[in-house]
Amino acid sequence: MQDRLKTLEQDLLCEPIRISAYDDLPFAIFHYEPTAEFEARKSMRLLATRLENAGRKVHFISLGRLLWTAIDETEGLEALVAEEKLRGFEKTQETISMLLSDKDFFPIADKIVEMIEKYDPSRDVVFILRTAALAPAIYRCAKLLDELHGRTMVPIILFYPGTLEGTTNLRFMGIPEREQTGAYNYRVKIY
Repeated sequence: MQDRLKTLEQDLLCEPIRISAYDDLPFAIFHYEPTAEFEARKSMRLLATRLENAGRKVHFISLGRLLWTAIDETEGLEALVAEEKLRGFEKTQETISMLLSDKDFFPIADKIVEMIEKYDPSRDVVFILRTAALAPAIYRCAKLLDELHGRTMVPIILFYPGTLEGTTNLRFMGIPEREQTGAYNYRVKIY
């Protein structure tokens, strides 16, 4: 993990930043083993400090915090607990996914764009973390990156707990039932 972090750091310090070959897709994914969550969090903070010492400004966005904000500002936890008791876990996950997707509720990509619209793409970098909050299948990270595509020039690094199979296929949280997604390999660099 440390070697890949060093490569990411070097790419983020380049002028221009070298995380993507596409101007309208300034995103990259840093994957780590799900069991290394606490090590990864510490490494993210240390990386942010090094980047800031070199002149970049790093902003953290927690998907876990956004998830709980979405729940609080829409259906509320009690309603979701009641739904799970009545309809089951899978249906409740679908409801939460809809809350995070539907324009009438709390579209997570729109919220992220609102949060970062004032940032300067030549100086600022966004780290999206606490991605595991979306497990096992609340909301797909590929969907989030697709929904951000073309909407910001601010470099975004999605810290992704999962296993890398081959060089381009990620499995979220290493869950065997989760489909491998080659969706990331179309243009997003995986560290």
